Amino acid sequence: MLLLNIFIFIFGSLIGSFLNVVIYRVPRNQSVVHPRSSCPNCKHKISWYENIPIFSYILLKGKCRGCKTKISLKYPLIELIVGLIAVNLFPYDLSAESLWIFSYFFSVACILLAHLFIDIEHQLLPDKINIYFLVITIPYALLNLPIFHWLVGGLIGFFIPLLVTWGFYKLRGQIGLGGGDIKLFGILGLLLGPIGIVHNIFMSCALGAVIGITLILSKKLDKNTPMAFGPFIIIVAAMQIFYPQIFELINPFSI
Repeated sequence: MLLLNIFIFIFGSLIGSFLNVVIYRVPRNQSVVHPRSSCPNCKHKISWYENIPIFSYILLKGKCRGCKTKISLKYPLIELIVGLIAVNLFPYDLSAESLWIFSYFFSVACILLAHLFIDIEHQLLPDKINIYFLVITIPYALLNLPIFHWLVGGLIGFFIPLLVTWGFYKLRGQIGLGGGDIKLFGILGLLLGPIGIVHNIFMSCALGAVIGITLILSKKLDKNTPMAFGPFIIIVAAMQIFYPQIFELINPFSI
């Protein structure tokens, strides 16, 4: 069992290494395949032994081998997180159905994590990632969920935020939610269903309001400065998907 966990962790950390490429390149409209990874400062091409998840960061002492520029701690952190996610989600009965479910929910976790880091840095939820999320969620929903659950959930998730954003624009002349947020709500609606997505909309708005007001009152955020909303959607969705029992305990909108 220990050896299997180690293997799964290594697999997860390798996916985490690729996820770092996605997080860096997708919002910059760069290919995630070519060219080979390089230092953004000195363009030093990163060799395979400099790209071993977690260990290379430690061996290089967190610095580029070429120019000694500091490497962000974000990279090994994401590799570690994805490795732990893989171990936590992996089904040990190894049946075909269990592996299929694992591959889906592991992919969902990686998507949410990529969205989280991209939105925090760029205030953007890229269409490419949302499209991939939609492509893997449609067959999962068709095979595993009742039609009412995913159809009505998807419609509510897409159209309620869209209508609220449209109304906000008509009243104040400002865009409330970005297109990526609305699309993410719609895709999550397929998975969470009508009640789940309504809970997500209310809880993410409440969480965003509390944190936003706190930052404004502490003068860490100007009230006129836009704040990424995606992280609040993602945090609530991750709780709903991966820790539903805990979410039900803290959700004031549970019915």
